[in-house]
Amino acid sequence: MITMSARPLQEQSELEERSWTAEEAFDYCDRLAAAHYENFPVGSRLIPRKLRPHVHSIYAFARIADDFADEPRYLDKMRFALLENWEGQLLQSVWRKPQHPVFIALKETMERFDLPVTLFQDLLAAFKMDVTVKRYPRFDDLLAYCRYSANPVGRLVLLLFGYRDPDFHLLSDFVCTALQLTNFWQDVAVDYQKDRIYLPLDDMARFGYTEQDLKDHRHNEAFRNLMRHEVARTRELFERGRFVCDRVGRDLRFELHLVWNGGMAALNRIEKVDYNVFTHRSSLGFTDKISMVAKAAIARFGPRGTP
Repeated sequence: MITMSARPLQEQSELEERSWTAEEAFDYCDRLAAAHYENFPVGSRLIPRKLRPHVHSIYAFARIADDFADEPRYLDKMRFALLENWEGQLLQSVWRKPQHPVFIALKETMERFDLPVTLFQDLLAAFKMDVTVKRYPRFDDLLAYCRYSANPVGRLVLLLFGYRDPDFHLLSDFVCTALQLTNFWQDVAVDYQKDRIYLPLDDMARFGYTEQDLKDHRHNEAFRNLMRHEVARTRELFERGRFVCDRVGRDLRFELHLVWNGGMAALNRIEKVDYNVFTHRSSLGFTDKISMVAKAAIARFGPRGTP
């Protein structure tokens, strides 16, 4: 009988035992992406068809690693070891033929688009932090986490579309960090259920909001002031990175504007409910989504979007 602790390793072994063609490996990643699809900012039908398999290979790599770090089916004592094993397979796939379908597909993606393996290692570093770090003393510590968890995604997207200018990547970092922070602010209650607090502890102390207050879902003036502060600094990051949405070509401008507008709309929704994210999660309504698409379309096909 296979125990819970042994099952994940058994599953990996079963995948590696069979022989996979590149086409089969990409199909596996496509199915995985479809089965776990969520608010992933890339990989949608807006992305050119020729790029979708490669977006899905990256997504599959990150999705499985995220499951190792977060899914209840994996025992806590196993998580770090599973992520270490995943990183080992990543590094080995650079110089030898991989056996796992995700790495078969990912190897082809990395070679075709000259993607640095360090970006994937950065993502894994963030997942390891998810396992080991539950509190962030300062905002700078949170930014350091975003540097690994969010920024590599934006850089990988730019590289897939052929944008290698370091200035583009730095601007993308601002947007991706802001998106990550936005998710934290709207998921304050959800994250606390997982024993994670992303609100910087020094900010909580500064505004007089305690962990017990958070546990009790206390929506008081201290919490509103705290959240107002975090939302404002997140909005500033969005503004600092906005220029990248206009500097890319028409092939990516619409998608980046849509993501940027979506992030700003989420912040607006948090403000609209007076920062009460305990009872109102910042989901976007139909009108918000139409507005986002309209703004992105104007950005793409307006004067700056003209070839």
